[in-house]
Amino acid sequence: MIELDGVRQLLPRRRPMLLVDRVLEVVPGERIVAAKAVTCNEPWYARLPEGTPAERLGYPSALVIESWGQAAGILSRLSGELPEGMMLLAGMSDVLVHRTVLPGVLLEHRARIVRSLGDHLIFEGESVVDGDTMVSIGRMVMAFRPESALLPPDGDGR
Repeated sequence: MIELDGVRQLLPRRRPMLLVDRVLEVVPGERIVAAKAVTCNEPWYARLPEGTPAERLGYPSALVIESWGQAAGILSRLSGELPEGMMLLAGMSDVLVHRTVLPGVLLEHRARIVRSLGDHLIFEGESVVDGDTMVSIGRMVMAFRPESALLPPDGDGR
């Protein structure tokens, strides 16, 4: 198991966009199970008025998908097959939101490496709560690039 301090070392994210709390299990190069506790104290709920009905407290689906992607990013870092550098989302397909995620649950992200292609990894997986699939990811492609390749030419800021 990898606790929050270890997660912080593996991902270049910080609060409020660090969306993985811990790694429950990992087989480097194959699969990962990571956890994210969803609470009503998250910044996404701050704009909602007091007394908002529970059915209107759905955690944003985009953040469930981002959190799953962060779990996949941790798996890629622990697999050691790819060059160092920035992790970039190259694409996703067959993403389905099956159910609404509400505060008070523990999201379990399950990501699997389908294929490694040089400086790209292809993942699949799902996010589940108590065995029920909330989101399924048919394919996600992650690319890795050196930080220098992402800077503007000649440092002109364009």
